[in-house]
Amino acid sequence: MKKYFSFFSALVAATAVHAAVITVTVSDTQYQTITGFGAAACDGAMCPFGTDTQPVKLLYGPSSKIGLNIMRMEISPNFVGDIVVPEWNNWDSPYDWKGSLPSAKIVKQRGGIVFGTPWSPPGDYKTNGTAQGGNSDDQGNKRGELRQDCYEKFFPWLNTFLQYMKKNGVNVDAVSIQNEPDWWVSYSGCLYTPQQQLNLVKNHAHMLDRETYNGVRLISAEPLGFDPNYSNLLLQDEVARDQIDIIAGHLYGHPPLVNMKNAAVLAAKYGKEVWMTEHSVTDNIDHLPNWHEQLLFAEELNECMLAGCTGYIYWYMRAHWAFVGTGESKYNPGNTKNTLLPRAYVMSHFSKHVTGSTRLGTTASVNTGTNSAFETSAYIKGDSLIVMAIDTTKYAHDLKLKLPCKVKSGTHLLSTANDALLQESPIDISEPVEELIVPLPARSLNTYIFIIDRESAAIKGLAQTKRAARKTYYDLSGRRLDTPRGLCIERSDDGSSRKVFIED
Repeated sequence: MKKYFSFFSALVAATAVHAAVITVTVSDTQYQTITGFGAAACDGAMCPFGTDTQPVKLLYGPSSKIGLNIMRMEISPNFVGDIVVPEWNNWDSPYDWKGSLPSAKIVKQRGGIVFGTPWSPPGDYKTNGTAQGGNSDDQGNKRGELRQDCYEKFFPWLNTFLQYMKKNGVNVDAVSIQNEPDWWVSYSGCLYTPQQQLNLVKNHAHMLDRETYNGVRLISAEPLGFDPNYSNLLLQDEVARDQIDIIAGHLYGHPPLVNMKNAAVLAAKYGKEVWMTEHSVTDNIDHLPNWHEQLLFAEELNECMLAGCTGYIYWYMRAHWAFVGTGESKYNPGNTKNTLLPRAYVMSHFSKHVTGSTRLGTTASVNTGTNSAFETSAYIKGDSLIVMAIDTTKYAHDLKLKLPCKVKSGTHLLSTANDALLQESPIDISEPVEELIVPLPARSLNTYIFIIDRESAAIKGLAQTKRAARKTYYDLSGRRLDTPRGLCIERSDDGSSRKVFIED
C-alpha cells in the first residue's frame, strides 16, 4: 500500500483538529456501461454441491442485500457432446453439469446472467487423451491441448451443454472458450496459444448455435493474468471479431490498471464488453480478512472499473475469504455458515448501485492509482449520480465534490469496519448545487448517491436524457450485423434477447 503523498502527514500534524480536504472533480465524459457483478458456483464453494443454494439466495437479485447478477459455472469435460445420455437428470460424475442447476435456476429467476466456462474440453478431444492439463508425473507431463482434428467438435460440444441446461430450465446467457489457457495445470485444463484460439474461433465459432439458444454470447478464453495478446489477436481479425461478444481474463499477478486496461482499448474500439471472470484478492489465507484487506478488495473493484471493465466475477461465492461463511471452526468467530461476510458488504457498494450505470471521468487533487491511499470513481444511472471514494489512511478527511450537474438530494453509504459494515445517512442539501463537501471517514469505503436536479439549466446534456439500452443485432447464424435487416436476434446490454423483424 502506498503511503499518502509526502506533504499529507505534515499537513495533518500541523492541523490535527481540522480534516484535510480532498477535491474530486467529476466530468461529463462517459465511458463503459457496467453489466454487473457476480461470483462462481463451483464445487469447492457450494459443497454439498447441487443441494445447498443458500449462497445464491443471500447474494443474488435486486431485493437481496448484496445484489449480484452474474453467476459463473463450470462446463464439465465429462459429458461428451456426441454421446446421448437418456437419463440426463440422473447422470452423475465428479464434474457434472447438473451440480450448478439449482443455483443457476435461482439466479435466472432473479433476473441474473448465467455463463459457463470449460476448464477442459472432453479428454478424447485432446493431445494427452485426458481432461487433465497434464502437468504432473502421473500424467507423464503431457501438455494437454485441443487436437486440431477436434476443433470442429468443440462448439457442437458447447451446444450440447446449452441443450442440457435449456432442457433443465436454464437458458445460459454466454459461454467461454477456456479457463486460463496459458496455465499448465495438473487438474482439468487445456492449453491454447493466442494463435490457436484465433484459429478455433475464426474457423469454427460459427457452429455455436446462437439461434436455438437465445442468442447466447461467446466469451474469449480467460487468461490467468488478463494477457491482452489473447483478446487482441481475436479483435484484430475481422472474422473472429464478429464471433466474439465479450473479452475476459483473470487478475492473478497483474493488477487491473495494467493488462486489463491494455486489453480494454481494442474492446472499447469494437464495442465489446470486458469481463474479469475470476480472482481472489486474498485466496486461501489462514485467517479471516482484516478491514485493511477488505479495503484492498474495494480498491480492486474500483480499479477494474477505471480499467474499462463491464463485468466483475469473483471466485468462490462461499469461503472464509469470500462473501458467505463456511462454518469452519478454524476461522471462527465470524465465519458462521451461510451468513454474509464483510467482503459481501464491500461488494454491495458496487453490485447494488453501479450495476447498470455508465462510468464518468474523475480527477482528484491527490495521487490515485493501483492501491493508492485514496481512490475514486463516478457513475450516472437514470436520475442518480454516484461517486465512490475509498480511503485507507487513519485520518478523516473532507471530500469536496465538483459535479457536472446540479443535484438536489443525496445519500451516504458508509462501510468502516466489521461493526459498521453498511451505514446509510442522508446528505443535507438545502438547494440544488454543483459543489459540496461531504465527510470521508478514516479507513472507509463510501458511496455517495445524488439525485440529479433535472429542472436546473446547468445540467446540460448529461442529465437531460437517460441512457437508452444498448442493443446489438445478429443474424440467425449468430453473426453480428452492423446494418440489421429482416429477421434478426436483438440483444440488449442487460443480457436479454429476442427475435425481431427490421424493415429496410
